[in-house]
Amino acid sequence: MQNQASANARKFAKSLRREMTDGERRLWQRLRGEQMGFKFRRQHPLGSYVADFACLAPRLIVELDGSQHADQQAYDARRDMFFRQHGFDMLRFPANLPFSGLQSMVEAIYNRLTELAAQAPLPAPAP
Repeated sequence: MQNQASANARKFAKSLRREMTDGERRLWQRLRGEQMGFKFRRQHPLGSYVADFACLAPRLIVELDGSQHADQQAYDARRDMFFRQHGFDMLRFPANLPFSGLQSMVEAIYNRLTELAAQAPLPAPAP
């Protein structure tokens, strides 16, 4: 799916990476570099959408929702449906949580990742 991102989404994702919010930067410091044993991508384009943080294996998207999300619930619902149709699970957190509950966020993300990894089918044995 990563190669199926639209040109607009790729361009938008690049600008979002340059202009991350303070909360996104704070969370990214804990997700980057496979610190939890899983690789994350920040501001990752998928289709015509951009996920705040995406772990492609197992398939988890982490979103930080600021106040603008209250006004765009229909858009968020379509976006979530697209991600779920492509096999991703979603975790959403308030945008201010990295400042007051970063450790609990990281623990929730790690717990969900390990649950998803345990559910993943095992590869077929080689013939």
